[in-house]
Amino acid sequence: MALTYIWASFFIIGFIAALAQWLFLGDTEIFKKIVDGTFESAKVGVMEIALPLAGIMTLWLGILNVGEKAGAINLLAKIIAPFFSRIFPEVPKNHPATGHMVMNFSANLLGLDNAATPFGLKAMESLHTLNPNKDEASNAQIMFLVLHASGLTLIPLSIMAQRAVLGARDPSDIFIPCLIATYVATVVGMVAVAIKQRINLFNPVVISWLGGISTAIFGMVWYFTNFLTKTEIEIVSKVGSNFILFSIIVGFIVGALRKKVDVYSAFIDGAKGGIQTSLTIIPYLVGMLVAISVLRNSGVLGFIVSGFTWVFTQLGFNTDFTPALPTALMKPISGSGARAMMIDAMKTYGVDSFVGRLACIFQGSADTTFYIVALYFGSVGIKKIRYAITFGLIAEFAGVVAAVWVAYLFFH
Repeated sequence: MALTYIWASFFIIGFIAALAQWLFLGDTEIFKKIVDGTFESAKVGVMEIALPLAGIMTLWLGILNVGEKAGAINLLAKIIAPFFSRIFPEVPKNHPATGHMVMNFSANLLGLDNAATPFGLKAMESLHTLNPNKDEASNAQIMFLVLHASGLTLIPLSIMAQRAVLGARDPSDIFIPCLIATYVATVVGMVAVAIKQRINLFNPVVISWLGGISTAIFGMVWYFTNFLTKTEIEIVSKVGSNFILFSIIVGFIVGALRKKVDVYSAFIDGAKGGIQTSLTIIPYLVGMLVAISVLRNSGVLGFIVSGFTWVFTQLGFNTDFTPALPTALMKPISGSGARAMMIDAMKTYGVDSFVGRLACIFQGSADTTFYIVALYFGSVGIKKIRYAITFGLIAEFAGVVAAVWVAYLFFH
């Protein structure tokens, strides 16, 4: 029911905002803009997201099936099992879901969005096999979704590329701030869900894993910033990410051949589910995208930003960050919308301005909670999402606060 109320509220709030603009501002085009936006969003949901995703899903579900036959997924599950068994206590040790989640988090960490989505959908499907109530999200599914929504990414390559296109003096100068913000979002999201689910994080295994990951991330940041130029960072990230991805594909195939698996048949058997998965998510995806479009085109976000500016002004705070807030507000509901807001901020205020850089950090600080809920839960038919959105937004809020703090620290 929670998703129903959220979805309906987007339309109601959008209608009220549009009505106010028509009655008090004389905007006679506002309702046409909203209706046109709903048609466009429905088209985008099917033609630009679901159908292209079908091809990607077909490829990667086939590759994943080869990996399962080769035993690679089970090997990953065994390696990560000590840590995951603590934060996913409902998932049995060595269950394939662990390996699928590791693949998803690894692809996200490397900024490989196209690969991360099929891995994530496969992970959600695996977790669903353990779910006794198929209509309601399990604790493990919620923990996975919140961690995914926190969007932990090591190198925000697409953001750096966009900054380069717009002529930034140093496109990679937001690299460290983005990493710090998204790491804060991930840790806060995990801790919040762990408290809700009464998971004990004061465990030697959990502490050692978190400490090790933190050391590895900040060690890599230190190496990149002290020994590599901005051009070298972009080259290393681009080559390294795709080398690792292609190595995974080849490794799966070689491992399957060594086990005398009919590799091509295994690929075909896995790939058959790609189209069906994409068809399953279309209603959920279109429904959410249309609701988001109503909220965006009705001007609600503009009202919210103006309200934030007034509040912070009254409190005596510096409000230089508020023009970048549309990116942060759009991020939980639409990744493409947030990207458009980010580009607009860089064009309006300058690519190397404080607002332009902060918008980029907002874009890299977390993922899109509402989109992920619609996509991932929709793929397995979950209707009762429980507290998934609330805690996903808690993680995103932590990322936003960290982004503002780190932007003032680095660029103000």
